[in-house]
Amino acid sequence: MPIHLIRTPPLLKPDQSRVLLRPFNPGDSQRVGGIIARIMSLPEDQVGALLDGICAEFSGRHREIRKIFLERFEQVRELLADGQEISEQRRLLIGSYFLAEYSLESAALFNPSIVPHLDQTGLPAGSLRFILSLRATGEGHISSITFRTGIIRPDDRIEVQKPAGYLTEPRQTPNPQYEKGLFARKLSELGLVRDFTRRVMNRLKSSFALEELRASLQAEQFRLPDGMAAEDQGEAQGIWMLARSNHEVQFQPEQELSQRILFPATPSQRNGIEDARFVWFRNEDGTHIYYATFTAFDGKVVVPELVETSDFLHFRFITLNGEAAENKGMAIFPRKIGGLYAMLSRQDNENIYLMFSDNVHFWNERRLLLKPLFPWELVQLGNCGSPIETEAGWLVLSHGVGAMRKYCIGAFLLDREDPAKVIGRLREPLLKPEHNEREGYVPNVVYSCGALVHNKRLIIPYGLGDHATGFATVPLAEVLAAME
Repeated sequence: MPIHLIRTPPLLKPDQSRVLLRPFNPGDSQRVGGIIARIMSLPEDQVGALLDGICAEFSGRHREIRKIFLERFEQVRELLADGQEISEQRRLLIGSYFLAEYSLESAALFNPSIVPHLDQTGLPAGSLRFILSLRATGEGHISSITFRTGIIRPDDRIEVQKPAGYLTEPRQTPNPQYEKGLFARKLSELGLVRDFTRRVMNRLKSSFALEELRASLQAEQFRLPDGMAAEDQGEAQGIWMLARSNHEVQFQPEQELSQRILFPATPSQRNGIEDARFVWFRNEDGTHIYYATFTAFDGKVVVPELVETSDFLHFRFITLNGEAAENKGMAIFPRKIGGLYAMLSRQDNENIYLMFSDNVHFWNERRLLLKPLFPWELVQLGNCGSPIETEAGWLVLSHGVGAMRKYCIGAFLLDREDPAKVIGRLREPLLKPEHNEREGYVPNVVYSCGALVHNKRLIIPYGLGDHATGFATVPLAEVLAAME
């Protein structure tokens, strides 16, 4: 049976004018101190004129820019002499010298995933409001997560709302809470099991805050007159790094979704948050939460991590642990199966695996699910987002890499009750790069991080050429009928 896939507007291209104000670190403390000293030597009347000019030039691009200047000043003020008198306008000016605009999408806007929006009110019958997450790549090939909202109309037209200005990062939750049992289990997975760690953990309650952990570490640090041994120092650094990697952030409700940016914030994410696969997960009590697996990259090592949110305002970043929590391309099923969380993965860079766990943060076992078979996927096979539940089974979009490192999107079907059973597979790609899609940041690539079904059509947002994002739709029945 033929498959009638249609490429449809809109086409989302990177916009270099979307800039984020970020800390600028021009060098070590000696150089920073020299810059501050030169600003301190300016006459006060010149300070005011300089500040006015900077604010006039940049305030139209960033909300509450003076507040941001003051916050940045507080981060570098320790390099000022104690007791030194300094006016507010000079503090503002100093802060401005240690900030810089970062063009979030200067290189690419691609690899999208799509999920239903929390708010479906005020829509005509047959419409669906959605949230689109995208990988935005800027200077230095640093990737972050950005969002758009849109509507699928009853006639299958796809509309994406124009993004708002004034991009903002979230505020870090200053003192997040940790569950002792879960935290201890993660420490064990990392091999942090020496007496030092046990003593630190024994001081803590069943639920503890970051500052309580800091106090426990400090108490252990000064327990002996000679301080900590070298092994204990390494253990302490590991404990603190784990705590900082599991963090929470908060946006303000007045910030539109397209203004909210999840930028790398931990050492493991230093060089990028890549390819987030969002899924609207249904809990056993009928409530929902959004999960997203993503790849954290520190410049050398890639590790899978998890973020969760119920409202796209408050996000919890959580490390994934266990022997099977490695490599790229993890995608969570949208509900438990047989009382267990289920996830697709690709630990060996070639094949698709299936994993089950009683805890969404820990993954220890995997089983081989699918190997490359057809010419267009002989280099490697992976998923293109979380499985989609249909009456026929779990529909999974896949990506395959073939000759000349060409990426195509395919599909396969898993049994609803036992997803270890592959009950159907497309022999030919569902989507492959057309002539006008071959050029980009990385040529010959089409790739998605998540699709959905609406009005009996499969809606596929996809990255093209690792540069921009397009959409395709296809009747679900035709995809299922073509399975072998």
